[in-house]
Amino acid sequence: MANEEQRLISAAQAGDLEAFNQIVRLYETRVYNLCYRMLGDADAAADATQDAFIAAFRNVRNFRGGVFKAWLLRIATNACYDVLRTRKRRPAVSLDSADNEDDNTRTEAPDPGESLDDMVVRQELSAAIQQGLAELPEDQRIVIILSDIQGLAYEEIAQITGVQLGTVKSRLSRARAKLRDILRAGELLPAKFRLDDESDKSK
Repeated sequence: MANEEQRLISAAQAGDLEAFNQIVRLYETRVYNLCYRMLGDADAAADATQDAFIAAFRNVRNFRGGVFKAWLLRIATNACYDVLRTRKRRPAVSLDSADNEDDNTRTEAPDPGESLDDMVVRQELSAAIQQGLAELPEDQRIVIILSDIQGLAYEEIAQITGVQLGTVKSRLSRARAKLRDILRAGELLPAKFRLDDESDKSK
């Protein structure tokens, strides 16, 4: 896989559009999920994903080695920050987004072997986590998405976010603690994931 990815990157750097399109197919789900978790809106995530791949295509000749995934996700992260900066200048709530919240939370393909009950719980949990993420500061939100949702190593997260390794770890620790408090305080978690406070106290 690594050799094939390098072949595609080299071809894209030489101007091969089809090679770059294959790179897009390899990473589009990961990039979209990052953008969705950062922005909390399906349409905005789709736009940011498109902007990220356009920027990556324009700059792929400047990629000088290293982890391509981290390079691409840094571009996607910057695309998300651009959207968030625009929102701060022109705050608005999309009525379509609010009316279609259930659709917007479906960031993963359904598992054909999953029961209906399990699918409902998974979607409720995904929605609860998304609501909690939206309350985190942006610098904490991105590190917890990259670590706990995308599954990246601290070193990759440091490369993507452009901060020191120690900063990544401290932001992640604060993000996890705050997200845990948000989920518990607001009872956002599905019932099966909530702790029984009384039983906890008796232990």
